[in-house]
Amino acid sequence: MEDKEKLRSYKEGILQYLIMMYVWKAASAQIHYTVPEEMQKGSFVGNIAKDLGTEGKQLSDHGLLIVSTVGKVQYFTLNANSGNLQTSERIDREAVCGQAEKCILNFQVMVEHKRKLYGVEVEITDINDNAPYFPPGVQEVKVSEIAIQGSRFPLPEAQDEDLGINSVQSYQLAGSSHFSLDVKIENGARHVELVLEKNLDREKQSMYELILTATDGGDPVRTGTAQIKIIVLDVNDNAPVFSQPLYAVSIEENIPKGSTICRITAVDPDEGIYGELKYSFKKVTKKDAQMFLLNSTTGTITVMGDIDFEVGSFYEFEVHAEDYGGLFSRAKIEITVTDLNDNAPGLAVSFHTNSINENSPSGTVIAILNVEDQDSGINGEVTCSISQILPFQLKKSISNFYSLVTVDALDREQMDTYNITVTANDHGVPSLSTSIIIPLQILDTNDNPPLFPQPSYVSYFMENNQRGASIFSLEANDPDWEQNSKIQYSLIKSQVGDFPLSSFLSINSETGIIYSLTSFDYEEFREINFLVKAQDGGTPPLCSNVSVTLFILDQNDNAPEILYPSPPTDGSTGIELAPQSSEPGYLVTKVVAVDADSAQNAWLSYQLVKATEPGLFTIGLHTGEIRTARFFLDKDALKQSLVVLVKDNGQPPLSASVTVMVVLANSIPESLSDIRSMSPLADTQSDLTFYLVVAVAFVSSLFFTFLLVLLALKLRKWRSSQLCDSGSMNFSGVPVSQFVGIDGVRAFLHSYCQEVSLTTDSRKSRFNISKANSFNTLKNQLPSDPVKVAADSNLNSGDLNEVQQAQPVNTDWRFSQAQRPGTSGSQNGDENGTWGRNSQVEIRNAFKP
Repeated sequence: MEDKEKLRSYKEGILQYLIMMYVWKAASAQIHYTVPEEMQKGSFVGNIAKDLGTEGKQLSDHGLLIVSTVGKVQYFTLNANSGNLQTSERIDREAVCGQAEKCILNFQVMVEHKRKLYGVEVEITDINDNAPYFPPGVQEVKVSEIAIQGSRFPLPEAQDEDLGINSVQSYQLAGSSHFSLDVKIENGARHVELVLEKNLDREKQSMYELILTATDGGDPVRTGTAQIKIIVLDVNDNAPVFSQPLYAVSIEENIPKGSTICRITAVDPDEGIYGELKYSFKKVTKKDAQMFLLNSTTGTITVMGDIDFEVGSFYEFEVHAEDYGGLFSRAKIEITVTDLNDNAPGLAVSFHTNSINENSPSGTVIAILNVEDQDSGINGEVTCSISQILPFQLKKSISNFYSLVTVDALDREQMDTYNITVTANDHGVPSLSTSIIIPLQILDTNDNPPLFPQPSYVSYFMENNQRGASIFSLEANDPDWEQNSKIQYSLIKSQVGDFPLSSFLSINSETGIIYSLTSFDYEEFREINFLVKAQDGGTPPLCSNVSVTLFILDQNDNAPEILYPSPPTDGSTGIELAPQSSEPGYLVTKVVAVDADSAQNAWLSYQLVKATEPGLFTIGLHTGEIRTARFFLDKDALKQSLVVLVKDNGQPPLSASVTVMVVLANSIPESLSDIRSMSPLADTQSDLTFYLVVAVAFVSSLFFTFLLVLLALKLRKWRSSQLCDSGSMNFSGVPVSQFVGIDGVRAFLHSYCQEVSLTTDSRKSRFNISKANSFNTLKNQLPSDPVKVAADSNLNSGDLNEVQQAQPVNTDWRFSQAQRPGTSGSQNGDENGTWGRNSQVEIRNAFKP
């Protein structure tokens, strides 16, 4: 009880002299404090706020905190109000540092707003809180009765957990004048020996009881006692001798319990019980005595506890070999524990931010990590790394701390979340590792404009569309997030002809669907070009434009228009002449039609739907050419009425019809006389009379034709070369668009080069058809009267231009007056080569009902 009061008084005195503590900063930027052990919880250690230069400010302004470390007990805490460093629990120096000469506790303090670490070390000084102690029980010492004065006998030595002056400093012996005490210092250790001062006589006294007291140098002074029992033995004049004075043993940590690590041997030349030896530990601490067991008979040392290099790496003690005569010998045991890599590195996160902006600069701190490994040497060397290839890097700061920072530019559109795996590997064999995952979210900034998938858009829709119908849609993509990726669409102001684009089209600002505000006509508009703007909702907003071309497709909404024969204006019907001597395949005339539509809607086909003499004439399906199918017979009517149907290829198809009147005659006067002689009753006359007339005319025509054919065969080649091969077609005056069909292929104009010679009543009429030299295709230049064209033409020149329609028919080409097909515009009239207007009127009147 008295010892406890002294200890309390001593601690109170220590607290009064705390002013003697000193603080110093080493070159390594560490703060050093010194405090004694066994201080009360909450005791003052130092004003760390003052030492860091933050005195007079609230710790919350700086975020000052102690950084926890892996696998270590935190003995200190910070006072948030005063900035003082205080103990968080009692510190027992002997439990923390054992027998180390210096006991230093290290930890780190971080100033959060600076993200900077400061090292702090606190040295724990020893106080005299442990009394010396001896091995328990009575200690026996056997002394031979023949021992001479000055003989020495080892005594048990006291152990003290304290260090320095607080450890054992002196011994005292009391109980008998036959013995004295001698203390020797060898290699820094005190050895206590019992010295015989007077000769012993076993027969007078066989046993002595002594008291051995050990005293330390602390304040207050502490002591420990041991009872020594001296047994006087019979004569034994030989002491045991060890085989070697030092036994050095090396073992690995984690060696199994019960393993033999060493065997000591000693020999004694005495016989009997004086030659029998027993082994025992001397100068062994309580901890070492629990770790190892010495067989007193065999001298075998075995492991009884857990050998852990991190707890103890070196053990040293003495062993004695003593015979039963009381003579002994001592040897030293040194056990070195080698480290195994049995502790994985400890990895802890001291600071961590969950998210950063994608435009954060390089070097931004994401986390601060602390790594510790309880192993030593190469097994305790640790390297931290990031297992993946990421735009982050670990930088080592002070001590065992690492900073995780950015090293490359971040792009949320490529990666919006990272799970950063940090691995700590030691350098042991085999290497041990520890990994942790640090999550990080990348916040978006408006750094991407909206982008369209295509550089330009082309779309098609049919003409005659409904007003307000959607005709096209487009969509832009913005890889940004939320408001930064919200896109609005608009049409950039433009003109369509003389009208603004807004009067034709509109666009949904959210969906990008384009609507028509009017119904389009292919014949008025073929295409519309404009720009669409996409703008995001970021700050500042970003935008992009794309070109859109809308092509209007044709519908079959226009019926074919017949250009030739042109519809009559006076109720008459156009007349075409065909010589009675015509051979099968003779070109009588050609029906010319156009269609304002395009593509297949303008592909025209011609059909002969009605004829006076079925089978007498045929019409080209795609050319519109009316040709004779056989020789004319006498029974054939001189006036042939042909109804031609022109139909396009649209769905549904549209059509137009025209009636063509064909007169069978070899010459104009003959046709006029035949027409005058015809009366309404002629239709009711006998067919036989008609056939006889036709036969006579045919035989006469055939005779003269035979004569002309002989001459024609000689001149045919030369005439063909002059009229066809040497004649060149010149289209320089016609726009290219007039010759281009909807499928992009030019419609070629076919020319006809024919020559027919007829002789009637000693008068020769020659019909010459040659290749045209020029074209004028304006529709409004076509006359309505085909006979007038023949009258106004110079028949002596023999020039007649005729065009055969190609499929598909272009909607723009027309025929001029000089190019009208058919024989009525190419046959010679009277002998002087003219056909008067009176003759035209007579022909018309003859065919009127």
